[in-house]
Amino acid sequence: MFRWLIVVFLALLLINGLSPWLRKLGLGQLPGDFRFRLFGRDWFIPLTTTVLLSLVCALIARLV
Repeated sequence: MFRWLIVVFLALLLINGLSPWLRKLGLGQLPGDFRFRLFGRDWFIPLTTTVLLSLVCALIARLV
């Protein structure tokens, strides 16, 4: 359980860092991707994008 929590946290950090590039592709603006301002800082939680990219990676891994 703890290992999955770390994997999800790292995936969220990676997607958050790549969000400007992913926005050009249309990812990060899907329903379920949350963007809000808290304590004067913009926060982005890409739940739907994370699931979508996870499915794509799993499909690629299964084909290889």
